[in-house]
Amino acid sequence: MLVLSRKKNESIIVGEDIEIVVLDIQGDQVRLGIKAPINVSVHRKEVFEEIQQENRKAAETKAYDALRGLWKK
Repeated sequence: MLVLSRKKNESIIVGEDIEIVVLDIQGDQVRLGIKAPINVSVHRKEVFEEIQQENRKAAETKAYDALRGLWKK
């Protein structure tokens, strides 16, 4: 893991087209601004994990429905 120190209004560049800016620091909370291309999804980790879980459930349901359809034939 790369660990960097940044102050308010300083940035980190990821690749060639993603910029993460420290907008504000209050106590133990940091506000970040993220500039990324429209095709790059940006989520908080807990939201990303929830999306992944829902996608797995949907895939399992589709696979089950497909198998059930074959069984009925």
